[in-house]
Amino acid sequence: MSRESDIARIKDQEAAIVFERFDEEEAFRLGLVLRERAVAGNLPIVIDIRTWDRQLFFCAMPGSTDANADWVRRKVNVLRRFGRSTYRVALEQNRDDELFAPRHGLDPKDFVLAGGGFPIRLKNAGIVGCVTVSGLPQREDHALVVEALCAHLGLDHAALALPAA
Repeated sequence: MSRESDIARIKDQEAAIVFERFDEEEAFRLGLVLRERAVAGNLPIVIDIRTWDRQLFFCAMPGSTDANADWVRRKVNVLRRFGRSTYRVALEQNRDDELFAPRHGLDPKDFVLAGGGFPIRLKNAGIVGCVTVSGLPQREDHALVVEALCAHLGLDHAALALPAA
């Protein structure tokens, strides 16, 4: 696995994972898919699904903390600002400290370079929100979200998954 190959695959994921419609019911059903995976894997994560105007689904699994919810908030800010997966942004920035370079002018209290946020893109409308998890290493957060999105939308996850680390 290389940074460049992961970026290329994430671009493929972002192009392929597109909703025909997205509303409260879609958010709830997607949230349940993520929660079922978290329960099955005993994953200490927070799950957040939202449109830009409001949160539609939230779940904190055993072992997660308030810090995970704050990481979600910071990841959502990154996705909204850059319009792409937070793991892709983190890889493109190529920094080990999880902080944006000062030239971006982004306060680390509100923005973090960490995977786990994925855009909710509507066909013929663009990005309307995001699904975000926090609690695992960033590549695993990202992979969990993509796996759940593929299951929810009936897409071939094997064709879109990141290569094994």
